[in-house]
Amino acid sequence: MVVGLTYDLKDEWRRRGYEEEAIAEMDSLVTIDAIESSLRRLGFDVVRIGSIFSLVEFLASQRRCDLVFNIAEGLHGLLRESQVPALLDAYQIPYVFSDSFTLAVTLHKELAKSIVRKAAVATAESVLITDASQCEGVTLRYPLFAKPVGGGTGMGIDDQSRIEDAGQLRRVCTALIARFKEAVLVEEYLPGREFTVGIVKSGQEAQAIGTMEIIVDGGIYSYQSKQEYLACTRYERVTGADKAACETQALAAWRALGCRDGGRVDLRMDRDGVPHFLEVNPLAGLHPIDSDLPILSAMHGLSYDDLIAAIMASACARYGLCM
Repeated sequence: MVVGLTYDLKDEWRRRGYEEEAIAEMDSLVTIDAIESSLRRLGFDVVRIGSIFSLVEFLASQRRCDLVFNIAEGLHGLLRESQVPALLDAYQIPYVFSDSFTLAVTLHKELAKSIVRKAAVATAESVLITDASQCEGVTLRYPLFAKPVGGGTGMGIDDQSRIEDAGQLRRVCTALIARFKEAVLVEEYLPGREFTVGIVKSGQEAQAIGTMEIIVDGGIYSYQSKQEYLACTRYERVTGADKAACETQALAAWRALGCRDGGRVDLRMDRDGVPHFLEVNPLAGLHPIDSDLPILSAMHGLSYDDLIAAIMASACARYGLCM
């Protein structure tokens, strides 16, 4: 089976003049090399395609593959993660991970929260701020937490993200809207422990592969702490009742949002120790050393090749393809 790889490289976008935070979700060659090597060890032929621009050229030249392993993040707009899957849908080419609709919904954090809330998954009360003047009408209980509604990899999150009063709320929302040109999600702050749950497969067959607690100096898993995680962050394997509670919530959210094949669900506990949905990452990072999903998988006895194999098995089963 020929597997095409679609992805966005940090180096490519750096050459175009983009700053580091803007390309935080993009991948390094280390990640692409690791995925390709793993796929080849699993017996697949691999073709590197690259970004959506390269995919357009690939398709226009009448080239094809049996399946696409898609980790392309895109860059502009709230549909950026949906661009490659939508194009593949148009050409009826099978691909790994969630479809364009799910990727659009999950990138919009408030929309994702509204869906999981209807599925009886706990999530903090929130409001969407599209203009700073709306801050005056916010009736949520302080402290609050503010972040760009479509950000990833901690983008826009720093030590000012925890909001203590109305004045700070207006200042932070004004700055975030101006900087990211999108709405701000404002939530009631969850003071408890933070977790991420790794999931493979789709729908009712979805399974949690383990839960990991994220412990950060200062308590906020920000853009900066994610870049410097070795110095300020540690990860711990979760067992017992906390694991069961997190995985129950995570799987319910995963299924409600229609996520597929593999990814992560992030949660944080409230003051009573109840895990609440924060967001889902249906295109989770796959750097073999630095990304949360491979770290979590290894912590629970699943090698990098095992993780890639589980993701591929899920995608192939959905399309009736033989590995």
